[in-house]
Amino acid sequence: MSQSPTSIVLAGGCFWCLEAVYLGVRGVMSVESGYCNGNVSKPSYEQVCTGGTGHAEVVKLTFDPQQISLRQLLDIFFTIHDPTTLNRQGNDVGSQYRSGIYHQSPEQAQLARAYIEALAASGVYRDAIVTEILPLENYWPAEDYHQNYFARNPHQGYCAYVVAPKVAKFEKHFAELSK
Repeated sequence: MSQSPTSIVLAGGCFWCLEAVYLGVRGVMSVESGYCNGNVSKPSYEQVCTGGTGHAEVVKLTFDPQQISLRQLLDIFFTIHDPTTLNRQGNDVGSQYRSGIYHQSPEQAQLARAYIEALAASGVYRDAIVTEILPLENYWPAEDYHQNYFARNPHQGYCAYVVAPKVAKFEKHFAELSK
């Protein structure tokens, strides 16, 4: 019996970075930049950037679990962002840039918690992992101009200096998972 596609929502700084990486992952069927777990309906990018809506910038990954596991997606996630900095990734600062896993089932939550516990016990990170694990709430797709942003704007300054190195890091560490 084949499994149907499933989805998970991840936050690890600017959604352009995560989107650009996961669009290149074998088994990922779609990636949508968006906002979640805030207190405003249909927030705009400008509203989210203030930090006042409570939303995180996220990507919603739809994937085929027969081609790639949630564990592999988390391996990539914890390699391409710093899960030890609260409300910050590099120069991007604010609660909208927090590290988070927003699950849609108890099984996803359990796997994410076990993954983080094992990662913390491994000593890979000197500082504590601050990635939040919460049920997905109040999800909204980001505006159209944010979708597939890196592919459409590879020479834009942020893309060239922040997004491109994360894509290169994925390709270096996970070549076998690349499309």
